[in-house]
Parts: sequence; C-alpha cells; structure tokens
Amino acid sequence: MRGTGGAGAAGATRATGAGVGGGGVNLLALRSHNAALVLDLLRTAGDEGISRLELAERTGLTPQAVSKITARLREDGLVAEAGRRASTGGKPRTVLRLVPEAGHAVGVHLDRDEVRVVLVDLRGTVVGERRAALDLGAGAEAVLGAVGETVAGVLPGGFAGGSGLRLGLEGDVRPGVAGLDADSRPEQTGLGGVSRPGPAGPDDGSRPGAAGSDGGSLPGPAGRDPSLLGVGVALPGPLDHVRGVLHRVTGFPGWDGFPLREALAGRLGVPVVVDKDTNAAALGLAAGGEGGSFAYLHLGTGLGAGLVIGGSVHRGARTGAGEFGHQVIQLDGPPCTCGDRGCVEALCLGAVARGDLDEAARVLGAGAANLVGLLDIDVVLLGGRTVAAAPEAFVGGVGAVLEARARRTGEDAVPVRVTAGGDGAVAVGAAQLVLGPVFGRGDG
Repeated sequence: MRGTGGAGAAGATRATGAGVGGGGVNLLALRSHNAALVLDLLRTAGDEGISRLELAERTGLTPQAVSKITARLREDGLVAEAGRRASTGGKPRTVLRLVPEAGHAVGVHLDRDEVRVVLVDLRGTVVGERRAALDLGAGAEAVLGAVGETVAGVLPGGFAGGSGLRLGLEGDVRPGVAGLDADSRPEQTGLGGVSRPGPAGPDDGSRPGAAGSDGGSLPGPAGRDPSLLGVGVALPGPLDHVRGVLHRVTGFPGWDGFPLREALAGRLGVPVVVDKDTNAAALGLAAGGEGGSFAYLHLGTGLGAGLVIGGSVHRGARTGAGEFGHQVIQLDGPPCTCGDRGCVEALCLGAVARGDLDEAARVLGAGAANLVGLLDIDVVLLGGRTVAAAPEAFVGGVGAVLEARARRTGEDAVPVRVTAGGDGAVAVGAAQLVLGPVFGRGDG
C-alpha cells in the first residue's frame, strides 16, 4: 500500500467517472478533498486503524472537522470502530478503520486475444477474477459483449434481465451518447472489414447491451451491490485517456475514433474509465507502494511501457507517452504492425516467436537502456505473460544490458525486477483507475 504521504496527493476527489452511468453509490457522492485525505489515511492504516486525533494531526484538519467527516463516513458504512487505544492522558482513544467491503471496483484488461477481469475492494485486494478468450478484431459488438459477460461473471449478483439498475435506457437516447438514436447513428467500417457500430448501437438498429435486436428492454444487474463504484478498462494504445476514445490501436486500426468509454458505460450502467494497459499497470504498482520514478515494461501480445515520474503516472499531453515498443532501433529492420520498421516490439516479439528468449531479452534490454538514459529512472519493472513465463531469462538479459551501460557511464546499474502478481498487473491497475480518485489520488 501507498505510504501516508499518498493522503496528500494533489487533486480533489471526483466522481470516478470520467464516464456516465448508474448513480446512487455513496462513494460517488464524495465531494470533499478533506474526506478523501481521511479515507486514504484510514486505508493505509489497515486493520489496526487510526484515531481521530491522529487523523487531525496528519491531515492538518481541526478535530471538529475530522469528527464531522468520520461521522459521515461511518453513516455511509465506509468506516467502523476498530477498538480503543491507550492514550498518554485521559480516556482511551477510539480507533477507526476502513471497511474494505463497503466499496468495490472492477478492473478489465482488454488484450488482443483475451479479456481478464478482477473485482477489488476498497483496499485494492482482489476478491474475484475471471478471464475469457477474445478476438480484438472481431468487431465492436462482439468485443463489448464479451467484456459485458466477463464483468457480469465476476460480480456476485451477475447481470440478469428485468429489475435492478438498467444497463441502458429503453428509449432512443442512452447514457453517454445523448442525441443519437436508431435513425441517426453513423455506421463505420473497420475491424477486419466488418461494419462496426457507431457510438450508439450496432448496424441493425438495436442498442449495444440489448438482449436482442427487437428493441426490447435492456438487461440490468438485478440486485447488484450498490457498492460498485465503476469499471476501469485498460487496453493497448494509442488512445485518448481523457475522452475515453480509441485511436489506431496497434494491429487493429479499425478501432480508430471508437468511443469505448461511452459505449461500455451505456452497456454496463456504471461509470467507466479507459486508459492504456501499461499506464494502468504502473498506476496499480504505485498505489501498491512502488515509490520513486520507474518504468513498467509489459511484454505480452505487444510491448509497451508505463512511466511513473516523481510518484505520478506520466501519460503525456495526448496519452501518447509510453509507446516504448515503437522506438526504432534497427533502421530498415523487420516491419512492425505499427507501419514502421525495426521497432523494439517487432524485434522482441520476433525473437520470442523463434524461441530465442536470450535475444528477446537482449532487445528488450536495449530499449530499456534508452529509457534509462532518457529519464534517469530508479528501477525497471518487467511484466506481462511472456515475462511471467520465463522471468529469470528476462531479468537476467535486461539486467546484463543495463549493467554494461553502467560500466560505460560510470553510474550505478539501474535494478531490474519482475512485478509481483504475475501477469495480472494490468487488470488490478485498471481497478485503481476507479479507486484512485476516491482516495484523493489525482492520476486515476
């Protein structure tokens, strides 16, 4: 977990939305930056808890303000008493703790060939997980449907027709795509040449999320736990994190311009946040206690980097930072799916395909050395399914390149480590896209 300094992170708490969808969740109504500071301290205190006096001392708030905030949090079910602690004078102090199960977030890793979904509580602990095969080139309706089904599978109540929170509206306008109806939706072609839906629905006039194309009511998660805050979705870039719109996803240019956040929010009926897979993983690592400045290199179906500089995720002005795999290191090298030649990704994945992991690690190390020289980071973290399958080979190979660089420069070698949690870092980090703002962390 992040240290207590995280409580002072810049940025007031905001609705986890960056999206649209179901309301009625108490956590989404938090507007006070001070409440976010208190919540973050309660989170980092763990089961031992923290007293109101300590909260006042560490936030700089008055005891009266802390009492009002904690009373409201207790009323909302977010905070509970954790016993009493002896004080230096006077009566023992009441200790408070966060109630982890009072809120949940879903994290989705939308990869090129599978979707992985986790359900986490307020502390970021994974309490449910599900994964399914997927073809990112199968078309928007197929992909959105697979995501919806997998998310439903990880929720205790699932999605069922009839009552409960609606996944969409029964009229012509659905959340997030106001003004578009069955007669005015643009159709766009792409995704393998198959006509794909515009922002408001598929080709036949039905809306995304509809049980069929008969225009009937949309299914809703009957009895869904109102503690569900929202869904964070992480996938390969490039994309626009602020607007939740995809660009020319590497290898799948037909997604260019697709409003994924709006489409999923309308289908799921909860707020949705979208970011690059590597950014989400880096955010999750920072929230989990990884400090300083680091690069997370993700090697799976593609290759990218998530950058944390000075404790904050660095996305760049257009969410374009971290396209690590598409730095050219061999002029006139093999073609890459991005359209260029000699990219680190093409060379590295080519070596993996040939079974030459030593060469793949050496290429990855060359790219990492460029990153170290450019950003002067503290540590290089490796993750992704390919790394998880052979961690020693990649740590050793990348480390050898960085050590050779250090000998040339006279500097200490930047350490290389594999991330904890195997290849699940992206999905867990995607959930932090939702949780971060609740605790006053501005880079969610």
